[in-house]
Amino acid sequence: MQRTRGKVFGVVVAIAATGLLAACGGNDSTASSTPTLTRTTAATTPTAASTPGSDTSQQQAPAPEPEQQQAPTVAPERPQPVPTNAAPPADDSKLSDKDKKFLDALKQQGVTPSTPDIALSVGNYVCQGVKSGASDQDLMTFVTAMAGSDPSFDPAKMPVEKAGQAYISAAKQTYCQ
Repeated sequence: MQRTRGKVFGVVVAIAATGLLAACGGNDSTASSTPTLTRTTAATTPTAASTPGSDTSQQQAPAPEPEQQQAPTVAPERPQPVPTNAAPPADDSKLSDKDKKFLDALKQQGVTPSTPDIALSVGNYVCQGVKSGASDQDLMTFVTAMAGSDPSFDPAKMPVEKAGQAYISAAKQTYCQ
């Protein structure tokens, strides 16, 4: 039970941190190009026109500016996607009857989590929220975020709000009993 609470707490903290960082604004504070170093030199000798009694025919030509070398542009590295077969197969022998009923209720509603641990963590979160008197709207906010973060979730097949509602209704019907 402690491991499950820890997982749920970790997921909730990660989602809250992501939302906080996303709410901080646009991407205006990052550099858009590689800076180049340029040398700026100020004239340390007085000009011929400002020096009294100087001959203007002996003015020095300005020194040519050194050419700036452009640094080669390197594309940022992108992480490789995680293969879909990277998750270990579920060991159904460790699941209780209540766990299996909850997973079956999710499948009937069209939700297939990548691992049972993810679904069970969401189910535990829903049951804890129900016991503490949280409203369905409060639960829906976090449950949809957790459902949408599942690697097997495909928004083209089902809206994330519908998946969140499926988790809440399945947990209330089978898991929170």
